[in-house]
Amino acid sequence: MTSKLPVLETERLTLKVHSIDDFDGFAQLWNSPEVTRFTSGALLSREDAWRRLAMHRGMWSLMGFGYFAIREKATGTYIGAAGVQECRRDITPTLEGSMEAGWTFLPEAHGKGYARESMEAVFAWCDATHPDMAITCIIDRENTPSLKLAARLGFKEKALTEYKNRPTFVFQRN
Repeated sequence: MTSKLPVLETERLTLKVHSIDDFDGFAQLWNSPEVTRFTSGALLSREDAWRRLAMHRGMWSLMGFGYFAIREKATGTYIGAAGVQECRRDITPTLEGSMEAGWTFLPEAHGKGYARESMEAVFAWCDATHPDMAITCIIDRENTPSLKLAARLGFKEKALTEYKNRPTFVFQRN
């Protein structure tokens, strides 16, 4: 990995690697029932949110890619996180060796197109920096908004499996 961490910009958003300045917004994000319903399955304490933030930041050192903190340009407000990671999940089919895409946004940011805008910027960066790596994602079968977004982002269903006792789709982006 290069020592310079990427900063991406879209018309409305700034995407930067997480820093300590993002922690309060990040902790709020992971303490939202709407966010955790289809992700961790449980609200995260500040302590657990801190561990997750450290994991997001550490992914950059280990893998050369990771999640970005998403802020509105107009207000500077932290609204979510989006990017790619390597989770080494206990799931079949395996996702190891791919960049697993994901997005989480505060409820007040839902329905504004921020997730799509963010992920399109992330994918452009991935295509430029890691062109030979597959991009995958997993989505709970009941998470209709994310399923619709995945289709708009070019993901195709690879498998229906189970992850953490929940029916889950595995997708790959073409």
